Amino acid sequence: MKRLIFLILLVLVTGFGFATTAFGRSEAFKGNIYNPGVLKPTDSAPKLKVGDKTPDFSLPGLDGERVSLQQYIGKKNVVISFVPAAWTPVCSDQWPGYNIVRDIFDAHETILMGITVDSIPSLYAWTNQMGTLWFHVLSDFWPHGAVADKFGVLRSDGISERALFVIDKRGIIRYIDVHDINKRPPLEVLVKELEKLQK
Repeated sequence: MKRLIFLILLVLVTGFGFATTAFGRSEAFKGNIYNPGVLKPTDSAPKLKVGDKTPDFSLPGLDGERVSLQQYIGKKNVVISFVPAAWTPVCSDQWPGYNIVRDIFDAHETILMGITVDSIPSLYAWTNQMGTLWFHVLSDFWPHGAVADKFGVLRSDGISERALFVIDKRGIIRYIDVHDINKRPPLEVLVKELEKLQK
């Protein structure tokens, strides 16, 4: 039954633009998406590996509050989604996709933190086009990209990689995907990694 629900959700998400594409599909973004062209797939040096304790951080969120990883240790699993920049094609589909599958995160006692190197005003305008997001949207703007750098995903041009970190309740990294920046990480892979946390 659980697998059937997941497959139904996956079909719905794919229908809402979660399939790999070069451009944001949402009508809300029409005419507002900057196309940087095809970028070098990865452009950073790893600093962390599976099994490492996750470095703590504190970043400002859209609600005006600072959010730290430490506040969830011992309480929730955490997925950190680094995306390169607001108003870019793949990012503008990736987070709306996560937004409509909140139940999957809830079922695995997991919260999501979305992090970019953009300023709060830019993130506010961008995510406002997505509707109400259930997850933390955090700004790694200043010191510029400091958290992305800690995680080894800051690119040489100042944006971050498209990367996912799955962290268990003890603060241990259980999965890392530094993805081709031009493509969206598959949701089904992330779900399988979340399922492993419950074993």
